[in-house]
Amino acid sequence: MKKMILAALIGATILTPAAAIAQDRGGREGRRSEAREPRQQQRQEFRGQRQEQRQDARQERRQDRPQAQPQAQPRPQMQQPQVAVRPAPAPAAQARQDRRDGRQDYQQDRRGLRDGIMGSPQARDDRRDDRRDYRQDRRDDRQDYRGDRRDDRRDYRQDQRRYGDWRDQQQYRRGWDDNRNWNRGWRGDRRYDWSDYRARNRHVYRLPRYYAPRGYHYGYRRFSIGLTIGSMLFAPDYWISDPFYYRLPPAYGGYRWVRYYNDALLVDIRSGYVVDVIHDIFW
Repeated sequence: MKKMILAALIGATILTPAAAIAQDRGGREGRRSEAREPRQQQRQEFRGQRQEQRQDARQERRQDRPQAQPQAQPRPQMQQPQVAVRPAPAPAAQARQDRRDGRQDYQQDRRGLRDGIMGSPQARDDRRDDRRDYRQDRRDDRQDYRGDRRDDRRDYRQDQRRYGDWRDQQQYRRGWDDNRNWNRGWRGDRRYDWSDYRARNRHVYRLPRYYAPRGYHYGYRRFSIGLTIGSMLFAPDYWISDPFYYRLPPAYGGYRWVRYYNDALLVDIRSGYVVDVIHDIFW
């Protein structure tokens, strides 16, 4: 009997906290449901307000859009009979037409003038002569170009040439790149009137005795322009260092004034070619 009473007390003790916990949970759930209801009501009210605002905005946009007006259907018109008379153009169109007509008249006048002048026999002959002159000028230019190239090659070969004498020294090759031709008109310049100057200054042209170079046993020979002489005759010892002292023009390039007995020879020392001669200038 005691055991039964003890078991009943233990069961009651265990059931009492469980019922309290269940009652507490029920109270909490009731309070939560009571708090949710006003929140749900607020949310529904807010959603309703937003939906109304959206509808109002859509309605305003629809009202702001320009509505297409129905196009009026053109009434069928009866065909008017064509009139042959051309209506008078507007002032702007008339001005454009006048300018167009003026340009056409100007072009026709120019064409007629050109045909009248260029189509004449004299004009044809002039054009033929111009073409002939143009072809001749081109031919001359090509010939001059080939001649210049030929001279350049010759000068280059002369610059690179080895003579086996004093001309191989660089100090005697100065000015060899000057390819100017000799000016034979110097005798018309009064500065180089050596004859008149010698008549008043005879002592200037009285030079010491001439000694031929060693190995030259031919004596005096009267050289003329176009001959080629040996390098021993125009060696640096025979150069006239100050040509103007004897009223001779200065030598340039590869030319040198050389004394040969009583003559003055202008020699191209690159080839030995006699370019100019003054006989019996010295005493």
